Amino acid sequence: MSACTAGCPKTRKKMSETEPNRLIVEARHLVREVEGPTGKLTILDDVSLEVARGESVAITGPSGSGKSTLVALLAGLDVPTAGDVVLAGEYLNRLDEDGRAQLRSGRVGFVFQAFYLMETLTARENVMLPLEIAGRKDAAQIATDWLDRVGLADRQDHYPRQLSGGEQQRVAISRAFAIEPQILFADEPTGNLDDKSSQHIAELLFSLCDSRQAALILVTHDSALAARCQSRIALAGGRLVGAS
Repeated sequence: MSACTAGCPKTRKKMSETEPNRLIVEARHLVREVEGPTGKLTILDDVSLEVARGESVAITGPSGSGKSTLVALLAGLDVPTAGDVVLAGEYLNRLDEDGRAQLRSGRVGFVFQAFYLMETLTARENVMLPLEIAGRKDAAQIATDWLDRVGLADRQDHYPRQLSGGEQQRVAISRAFAIEPQILFADEPTGNLDDKSSQHIAELLFSLCDSRQAALILVTHDSALAARCQSRIALAGGRLVGAS
């Protein structure tokens, strides 16, 4: 991962002309502004970074520093006010909402603090959902295999309300990896868990990303979790203030 507090060099060639196989996501001079009660509020201000395939990157900073906004822009869930995001070789801001969703399909996985499981679906059905949307005929078998892999072989027919927080997060991880993503975005994935469950989830995230050679972009307040990543960037007041 590389990042520049003053932005990356303007002389840089397009990603597709330089290292098409190395980078999975690139942000160039990102700015995100929203209208507030007293005028424009700048959430992100001139943030640039690069993430290579298979790399793990922690995004750290105090609450309100722009971490989740940055992830939303990198994943194409939101669009920047200015700047570019290149994901898997495609400029996200040149695509409409449907185009961005199509680009994410099969490439991008998400794990969030709040799990976001469908309460009316079993663990297996939750994992099957993105596979069925993608038209996979073997969705049930893939879901079964992934739940077995994360230690939930005997909990596949349980509903989220019947699972512990750690178990629900393991279902969410299975759902994210079932599509075989090239990049995984994890926003405070251990924030709602006790210490033991947090350690288990962290082990799963890193081991699965390593086995799949998937890039991991991790938002966390946990310094120990951030230290496990290959690279770290720090945000404050919407600006990039440190990288290592």
